Amino acid sequence: MADLPEFASPPGYVRSVDFEHVLVLLDYRTGRVQCLLPAAAALWHATAATGRLDAMAPALATRLLDVGLLAPTVAPTPWPLPMTARAPLASWGGSEHAAGTTRLGTACSPTAMAALGAALGIKRAGTRHTAMHRLTAVIKRATTTTRRPATPTEAASAVNSIRRAGWYSPARTACLEESAATVLLLASRRLSVTWCHGVAPDPVRLHAWIQTDDGDPAAEPPSTLAFTLALTIGARHQHQH
Repeated sequence: MADLPEFASPPGYVRSVDFEHVLVLLDYRTGRVQCLLPAAAALWHATAATGRLDAMAPALATRLLDVGLLAPTVAPTPWPLPMTARAPLASWGGSEHAAGTTRLGTACSPTAMAALGAALGIKRAGTRHTAMHRLTAVIKRATTTTRRPATPTEAASAVNSIRRAGWYSPARTACLEESAATVLLLASRRLSVTWCHGVAPDPVRLHAWIQTDDGDPAAEPPSTLAFTLALTIGARHQHQH
């Protein structure tokens, strides 16, 4: 095992959410997710208090350095403890979505197709490991061009327009691509929303969506409320990378 640096700290693009039984680390440069069980999470907390790697098991420190969730520093740099969240109660399948898909009409807006194509193109324009960074950077830039908040009706209409466009897309179109494209579509109309990315446990899963200025998710099922926000961009809530 190579010699470890004396000091380290998570880079600014790393977020952490602690569900007590699992600590989730999210890298918004690469999209990497790392889960730490309670023993490892306790070492993360201890190291956060001092910024010194001698508080962490060498194997764990090496792993986190190798994947970029920690970076060497020249001096002790303590960092804030993770945001805490409670895991939602087990549903035992009672709150799951019904099987099947619903097609939201057949009419497809050219501007929605263009916005989705732009989001997909940005994601594929470089290496896979920096796709998340490219998308969040473009979302951040798009939010600076807006003039007023989108109403809930405008936001929901934009989401559904992007989802209709997704039926014709040959590429993967899931929540990340949909939400990014929705921000771009609304920004083309000078309308702002908040882009949201969150994490939920059991199993650990990620989700991206948009919400309006009143804090309500746009065109999302109630299950979205199970996700704890890890990163928001735009409108009243903006975290810097």
